[in-house]
Amino acid sequence: MEGRDNNGFIGDSSPSIAGQFRWNTPNGVHPQNAHGVALTDVELAGGKTVHRTVSPDNAPPNVSSIPTPVNGDRDQWGKGIEFLMSCIAMSVGLGNVWRFPFVALENGGGAFVIPYIIVLLLVGKPVYYMEMIIGQFSSRGSVKVYDMAPIMRGVGYGQMLSTTIVTTYYASLMATTLRYLFDSFQSILPWAVCEDSWAGSCIPSGSRNVTIMAGLNDSILVNRTSSAELYFTKVVLKELDGIDDGIGLPDLRLTLFLVLSWSLVLLTLIKGVKSSGKASYFLALFPYVVMTVLLIRACTLPGAVDGIVYFLKPQWDKIYDPKVWYAAVTQCFFSLSICFGNIIMYSSYNKFRHNVYRDATIVTSIDTFTSLLAGCTIFGILGHLAHVTGKTDVGNVVKSDAGLAFISYPEAIAKFEVLPQAFSVLFFLMLFVLGIGSNVAMTSCVMTVIKDQFPRVRNWQAASIIAICGVLLGSIYVTPGGQYILKLVDYYGASSIALVLAIAELIAIGWVYGVDRLCKDTEFMLGHRPNIYWRICWRWITPLLMFVILIYNLVTLEPLMYKQYVYPTIAYDIGWCIFAFGLLQLPIWGIYAVYKQDGKTLNEKIRNALKPTPAWGPLDPATHYEYKKFIDED
Repeated sequence: MEGRDNNGFIGDSSPSIAGQFRWNTPNGVHPQNAHGVALTDVELAGGKTVHRTVSPDNAPPNVSSIPTPVNGDRDQWGKGIEFLMSCIAMSVGLGNVWRFPFVALENGGGAFVIPYIIVLLLVGKPVYYMEMIIGQFSSRGSVKVYDMAPIMRGVGYGQMLSTTIVTTYYASLMATTLRYLFDSFQSILPWAVCEDSWAGSCIPSGSRNVTIMAGLNDSILVNRTSSAELYFTKVVLKELDGIDDGIGLPDLRLTLFLVLSWSLVLLTLIKGVKSSGKASYFLALFPYVVMTVLLIRACTLPGAVDGIVYFLKPQWDKIYDPKVWYAAVTQCFFSLSICFGNIIMYSSYNKFRHNVYRDATIVTSIDTFTSLLAGCTIFGILGHLAHVTGKTDVGNVVKSDAGLAFISYPEAIAKFEVLPQAFSVLFFLMLFVLGIGSNVAMTSCVMTVIKDQFPRVRNWQAASIIAICGVLLGSIYVTPGGQYILKLVDYYGASSIALVLAIAELIAIGWVYGVDRLCKDTEFMLGHRPNIYWRICWRWITPLLMFVILIYNLVTLEPLMYKQYVYPTIAYDIGWCIFAFGLLQLPIWGIYAVYKQDGKTLNEKIRNALKPTPAWGPLDPATHYEYKKFIDED
């Protein structure tokens, strides 16, 4: 890659950091003869030996000329800004738009922002920066990166499993979003009116029916459901009352939208990061355009200010509640997508000396800003909904989880008197683009693991296989019982596993590999050592906080339910099997790593499995050689 990168360094082959290539001197001559004997270094990809011939004609006497060939087997971002945009598209997703406002509302409103920012500084930013460093330094995906500590490779496989599970149901949410997007083009929004079969139990959600609703007394309204909620459950999902008798067959329209969602992901990844990097500009920036338009519109609506004040008003008594801090950690954790392997994967395609410190700061700050911006936008709209329905408490018009996106927001938009269709199209298009950006990152993570293990597999082949499997598995979630399965799989296959694997990752990098070694790697790569703030967080604060959160989660563990529905015993058994399979990756791959190590005794094998492999380090052979000299010298 020629030319000046956006971080100020000229390529990756130039000595852009003072003293970085101090072994290119008479005191650090590479072994060669007068005729240019081939030099060898171990290249990680496949453990191949790369032969490099040094020509004495172009080198001064006693000085070694070290070429740095670009690895042709691994893609790189076209520009550094593409990496930044891709990280923004990945981290800024549905969690910022529908989950953060609801979580903040439940946990003290404006007071929730204080623990959230503290957690961001002690968990979010340190882990984000750490994963960027280790991914860029090694140019390895989320599994191969554990060449730094082979005994912990199960962390990578467990995270890949968790990411795969999330990817399958995430696409089904995109299918539902597309269904609403296409329905928004109708002359009358279909969820704004009641169908004949709902007579007696339905309240129309459209703006024309506000005066009718105002004339009804509370005793009549209390037994009725909004048309927006009935449309979501009875028309879109065709939801069952339970799954004791099965989950039913996939809905045809949602299945077609599922195929369309995966087709767009496939097209985005058809050439790996080269194509996804180009798409990242749109995926990262377009949602902000729509969010700005919706915020401006929301602020002009009657009652919007009350909604925003309701969202931001601190409830100081809740700041001492441990549930609030638990919610802050989990929201930060899932919002930034840390410890899922995605950040390691994206940064592995960077140039070796790209300024990841700057990018980590930008992304984590933008993610928090977006959450607050989305909260003001959403609660401005919900404040208007409360105003037109005559409710004084904005919290009473809010549905949790998916209902917030597919019930509360559509109902509020249906009450717009001017062009509700246009704002509905904008809203669901924004949701879809946010979802695609996150899904592209998760799919890329799985693709990278496949390509690291099987270098001959092309990008389009890996992407096609994942897309086909994604459609087949995702069809489960577009059945009448799909939401029950989604809740079950998300709880046991993603949320619960993720916390345990996150702690294992922090132990692997901060303790097994070591913070001191990580700081040396950072110094070699970026030219400076991380300060004491990063070192303390990586070694002590972040792992301890995550461990406390895990203990709290176990102590407060309750049986999983969906809308007060208790799952059949077989469902819980399947859930625990998924959870156990994810965690078993740790001992399985740990034992395998010990078995494969050289050594005469078990203790010697274990010690070797805790050490980096001989090929660990920068992927480029010349840089790898300099790194080994750098480590040996220290």
